[in-house]
Amino acid sequence: MNTADRIPPWRGIARHSGHRRSEVGPIELYFDLVYVFAIIQLSHLLLDQLTWRGFAETAVVFAALWWGWNYTAWAMNWLNPANSRVQLLNVVLMVATLGMAVSLPEAFGDAGLLFAGCFVFMGLVRPLFMIVGFWGQQLAANYTALLSWSALAGVFWIAGAVLPSELRLWLWLIAVLIDYAAPLVNFRIPGLVSAPMERWDTDAEHLAERNRLVFIIALGESILLMGGAVAATEILNTTTLLSLLLGFAGLTVLWWNYFALAGHDVTGGEGGTGALRFAFAYAHALMVFGAILVAVSIELRVTHEHLSLPMILVTVGGPLVYLAGNVLFLRSRFGRIARSRFVAALVLVLIGAIAAAAREDVSPVLLSLAVLAVMATLAALTARSRARSTVLAR
Repeated sequence: MNTADRIPPWRGIARHSGHRRSEVGPIELYFDLVYVFAIIQLSHLLLDQLTWRGFAETAVVFAALWWGWNYTAWAMNWLNPANSRVQLLNVVLMVATLGMAVSLPEAFGDAGLLFAGCFVFMGLVRPLFMIVGFWGQQLAANYTALLSWSALAGVFWIAGAVLPSELRLWLWLIAVLIDYAAPLVNFRIPGLVSAPMERWDTDAEHLAERNRLVFIIALGESILLMGGAVAATEILNTTTLLSLLLGFAGLTVLWWNYFALAGHDVTGGEGGTGALRFAFAYAHALMVFGAILVAVSIELRVTHEHLSLPMILVTVGGPLVYLAGNVLFLRSRFGRIARSRFVAALVLVLIGAIAAAAREDVSPVLLSLAVLAVMATLAALTARSRARSTVLAR
């Protein structure tokens, strides 16, 4: 037995192995609640600025929000959710996330330092907690490498917040690239630290459940946004109610497709940490962001009687981003090429091009029906394929 094995972590901090290891604790569910508000804020940020720059800014702040949630979900792979220190850590991270959420509308204005400061605080406190809690173990060494990369990215997050605002988007984009590149290069800084993926003993079932729950939160935000838009309408006419019905059908199809794809048999694919990293850290980022874009598009279609180019781009773009996540998930977990996703994406692009060329003659309802038909067909094919695979595996 080496020295690292003889040094225990903080008493009771580690999640025990066994049949209950994968269980999602109440503190994890509580932590997710703050993301309901954060995602709503994110949707309103894009709704208020439907431009290419607005989309870029929304994507950058989403990347930060997602990485804060993602790293917390991964940390809870090894932490006991019933431990008081762990619960306190989650509460502290929730406060920081709340700070990011309230600053979102002015993240590229006067509240940039609050947004960046809260994110960097999360990125430093979380690994420091893991280093102290698992001192002398492999996990502490892993988080030392992760901390180094988070600190490097933090320099650009803070610089972007304090330097002239016209530089903020570019500096924050560099920060995002550093944060997201870190796992891809095994958190390696030549001559100093590294943490290859095989050194991370992860729990596929726990990660799958955490990501399923946050995807449901994204769908729930869509219902809140859609319902709020309809409630704010002074007169409920047939067109508004039809748009509401189609919007709800679109969300149901998205739910159906997701759970036919990622709702079961999480241990049936590639179980290595590298595969899990792509499937959950990266693929689910695209799927959740796609669901948020779908929510924005539904709100636009409910509140507008005529199509505009931004409305068409968001309506088609949301499913396209979601499908990109599907492709990455299937490739990383099961080694599939996912041809059906590429076909669906091509059809969606054609629908978007036709709607853009003839937007004076195409109604939001017609566009909704066309996109719904593509996604419903894909969901049905996915469910059928999964059912057939399950039968053959028996």
